Formats: sequence, structure tokens, C-alpha cells
Amino acid sequence: MTTSAILKQLAKLSPEERAEIQAKLDELAAPGWQDTDDPLSEADKKLIEERAAAHEKDPKSAITWAKFDARLKRRLGK
Repeated sequence: MTTSAILKQLAKLSPEERAEIQAKLDELAAPGWQDTDDPLSEADKKLIEERAAAHEKDPKSAITWAKFDARLKRRLGK
């Protein structure tokens, strides 16, 4: 859904629904909302950074979702 479509739909919502959306937007705008209960360990974060750097160095090393999905299914025996 596009931003303009969302904005058009907002006008159709009840005051209670708009208040619920506003509360969620306020929550998302608060500093640090993404860092609460962070499930990633420092080792996980480091691995992600290393792999992102490796991809930036060699973007052609990436594979399509279809190839990844097929590899994963083979590995899991599905």
C-alpha cells in the first residue's frame, strides 16, 4: 500500500482507530524503540556486519531467493 493510499484511508477511520494509529506512531517515533529486548547477541551483530561488508565488496556473490530457498529445502530434506 502506498503512502498516499494510507493517508486517504486514515480519513475514513473512527476517532478511536485514529487514536490507536497515533499511539503506534508515537511509540515508533520514541528513541530506542528498536533496541528493547534485542534478540541479537554481539556475535550475531558482528556476523551480520561482516556478511554485509562481504556483499558490498562482491555484490555478485549474492544468490536469488529461489536459489536460497531450494538450497535450504535440500538441506532440510524437504
